[in-house]
Amino acid sequence: MAMPCDILVPAYGSGHVTNMRLWAAASSQGFSLRDFNQGDFVGAMQAKILSENISKVLYPNDEPIAGKELRLKQQYFLVAATLRDIVRRSKKAGPSFADFPDQVAIQLNDTHPTIAIAELMRILVDEELLPWDEAWDICRRTFAYTNHTVLPEALETWPEDLLGRLLPRHLEIIREIDRRFLEEVAERYPGDWGRARRMAIVDGGRVRMAHLAIVGSHTVNGVAKLHSTILREKVFPDFDAFYPGKFTNVTNGITPRRWLKQANPALAKLLDEAIGPDWVTDLDRLRELVPWPRTPPSARPGGWPSARTRSGWPATPCARSASASIPSRSSTSRSSACTSTSGSC
Repeated sequence: MAMPCDILVPAYGSGHVTNMRLWAAASSQGFSLRDFNQGDFVGAMQAKILSENISKVLYPNDEPIAGKELRLKQQYFLVAATLRDIVRRSKKAGPSFADFPDQVAIQLNDTHPTIAIAELMRILVDEELLPWDEAWDICRRTFAYTNHTVLPEALETWPEDLLGRLLPRHLEIIREIDRRFLEEVAERYPGDWGRARRMAIVDGGRVRMAHLAIVGSHTVNGVAKLHSTILREKVFPDFDAFYPGKFTNVTNGITPRRWLKQANPALAKLLDEAIGPDWVTDLDRLRELVPWPRTPPSARPGGWPSARTRSGWPATPCARSASASIPSRSSTSRSSACTSTSGSC
């Protein structure tokens, strides 16, 4: 059984609270008194231990086959519990799935949760009895995929026999997705069998989860401009050509309230003195710091930082240069530039 573990995350400076729901595996079979009374003290707890191992340690070593199986079980366990919860809440709002993608957004954080595409298709087709095309349209408008690696050998794949043994219905669904997708590829590029094989979801006895994530999502993004360019031009050029505009970029940034205001209070206070406290909720305000070196002191908002906050700054090449003037406590002016010719400034 999947036991929800909720973590409440209060919003900064408001009365709103977001719920982050995690899952723990709980055994449906507890302590076996019969086995214990027969002297099988380990067996009395075996069912409970095996069930709860699913969420005990995430990402176990997958070199042995047992590690591979556990990883796949973990991925499906977390995906199945999350989707079941999402569908339950969606059906409380109304029995129709027509506006499901307008109410639900599922972001696949790398390939680990990609089995969610097959799971949602299974729920819609097998349980809710939706036609395949309608279910697939809902699926593709619900999922988006974030890629975190440009190394082809690091992109997750699963052996067909392992996936078929643990999740046989999901493998059937993935093969059907692959068959229909390759028909589209063949129609667009007739006779280009090399391209079709490069883009196939199932090939060589393995299921390519990154390909499934791309085909089953409405948007694919990298996490830096260079990263996203490499994805389009080097890693997935065939998919980029097939789906113009699907690949986008979302550059990873810091969470300012956690990694700046809380982790570096001295720097946060310096920023408050320089540009005011609104940068905490509007990080674009940091752009106001850019023109400072080229702006006369009288035009700088708030003037120069105080000597007290400046005292902890490290010595820089400019600070060590005899031609660079550091203002005194009472000074309101500074030389306009470092005149060093060494190039260190």
